[in-house]
Amino acid sequence: MSALTTAAPGAAVVDLDLAKLRRDPYPAYAELRRTAPLAWVPSIGRHLLTRYEDIVRAEKLPEVFSSREQGSLLLRTVGPNMLREDDPEHRRLRAAAEPPTRPRQVRDLWADAFERTAHELLDRIEGRGEADLIADFAEPLAAANLALVLGLRNASADDIADWSRAMMAGNGNYADDPDVWLRAEQATRAIEEAVAERAEAVRREPDGSVISSMVHAAEPVEVAEIQNNVKVIIGGGVNEPRDVFGVGAWALLQRPETLGKVLKDPASWKRVFEETARWISPIGMYPRQLTEDYEIAGVTLPAGSRVALVIASGNRDESVFERADEFDLDRPHRPHLAFGGGPHFCMGAWVARHEVSAIAWPLVFSRLKGLRLVADQDDRMDGWVFRGLTSLHVTWQAP
Repeated sequence: MSALTTAAPGAAVVDLDLAKLRRDPYPAYAELRRTAPLAWVPSIGRHLLTRYEDIVRAEKLPEVFSSREQGSLLLRTVGPNMLREDDPEHRRLRAAAEPPTRPRQVRDLWADAFERTAHELLDRIEGRGEADLIADFAEPLAAANLALVLGLRNASADDIADWSRAMMAGNGNYADDPDVWLRAEQATRAIEEAVAERAEAVRREPDGSVISSMVHAAEPVEVAEIQNNVKVIIGGGVNEPRDVFGVGAWALLQRPETLGKVLKDPASWKRVFEETARWISPIGMYPRQLTEDYEIAGVTLPAGSRVALVIASGNRDESVFERADEFDLDRPHRPHLAFGGGPHFCMGAWVARHEVSAIAWPLVFSRLKGLRLVADQDDRMDGWVFRGLTSLHVTWQAP
């Protein structure tokens, strides 16, 4: 199946500026949903599918909308991996890697260590009365927790965070910047070395981690496969919890009345997580390639067509979410798309949910008294393939 790099007959051709998309993709997505729900975008080199209903339909047809996209940026960045595989290969790799990330394992194996790490990070900053909660708390928390779950005892939180940033930049490098590719290659080589060392150690002494689970899987998994899939997990496993934490905290600090209600009802932190992930999706899109001709959104796509499922747009679809552009914890529940769907539903969703909604937010808002945003800081949202706050500067009453 060769990849088609032109618009399907009958598809609208829409020019989008990638710099504008990075600043704020949502106005462009709203226009696409209204006028061209399947549009060829030359600057991205694929068709964008932007309506909720069409995205859900595509996710339910992995045999048509294949993850095995030729020339995918993710494949170039990390090599063959489960995100760019279809079943049965995808199922074999996922079954090997997934057990340590299931809800019971998160609660029984990892939750206490997650909480200790959060307290340690807060101990470092509590007396200062000011911090950037992304750089000083959310990113090192997500990175340290991920190192633990993966079994990378030979990597620091800083290593994990640096590797994640470098690979995520590669995976979103639609501008084909050579410096971005160089940093991504350096990160992937370092991960390969760390994983090979730990795979050898857990072969002798299993430790319940993802690497250990893959080494001892019922269906054999090669070390190279473990390395590539750990790269993928490091990519998403830092930015998703970090960005949901930052956006949710920022949204609440701008809405004191909503924050007050949440603080009186700790069970509502779960709702904060789901609404934050819907409102500003940490992963905005992922690619698919058609295995056969298929009609969707009024256009027949030929086999080989490249498509992006723009889940950030689906999560703002007004036909599904009333007042979709608003952050609203009281909206009627409708399933969002932030963690994908079908066989590729995000493996780390339960880890992210627990570390952010059960630990990070409750501890930050209980320990940092009088927490508020610093008004004159340039805390801005950035990105469209991946989106989150670049920083979150806050102050509080130091003890």
